[in-house]
Amino acid sequence: MIFSKSKNSSRPFTTGSMLSKFSAIGLATCLLFTGCSKADETSTPIEASSEAEASKQALSKNDAVASHQADSRVDSSANKKPEGKPVSYDVQNWKAAKAQNLTLEDVDAIKKQFGKVTVTDEKSLDYASNMAVKYRFMKGDEPYLDIIDSDDYLELGWYYANPNDSDSEKQMSVDHAKKVYKVMTGLMGKEGGDLVKSILTGKIVKNKTINETKVELAKCEFYSCMIIMNK
Repeated sequence: MIFSKSKNSSRPFTTGSMLSKFSAIGLATCLLFTGCSKADETSTPIEASSEAEASKQALSKNDAVASHQADSRVDSSANKKPEGKPVSYDVQNWKAAKAQNLTLEDVDAIKKQFGKVTVTDEKSLDYASNMAVKYRFMKGDEPYLDIIDSDDYLELGWYYANPNDSDSEKQMSVDHAKKVYKVMTGLMGKEGGDLVKSILTGKIVKNKTINETKVELAKCEFYSCMIIMNK
């Protein structure tokens, strides 16, 4: 009896061919369900590198801005003018008037205490914007010393030096205050001198009656001292 070979016998079965088939099926499944690919795998490092570079650039810019701001602060401190020495007013040793013999109406007598008039302005205004006459006792740009006289008020005004002024300006400010001190003691006695002392230390006096004379306003600030008395 002759037996014939089966048709399948022409395709021998091997373990290698079966593994190849399973590998192909697995790759197809991966592509279908996860979308994995070599292109996707390689894109991740590039994006990470770009983000890292952008972060470095941002940090560099921030460092540069911070450095510039620090330099500006240093330059500002270096260029800032140092604070000078405050003006000293040794009021307790100043010369007072010999007697309380001045009156607000006797402007000529008060003018003599201040010295020689250098400028007379007959179209000036007083504290309440009424017409007045202003007498100035200093020249040009020198620290001023003024008397403003009107029907209602007599005003004494002078330059109030600040710590950064020159020594000569400070001295003139002190000399003006001494003259005002002498006039105020002549008008109001010791209380007039105390008034000058108090405003030189920063106090502001308003609507205060001293020895029957009403002081409308007395103060020293913003480069200016003033004593305004109501007639």
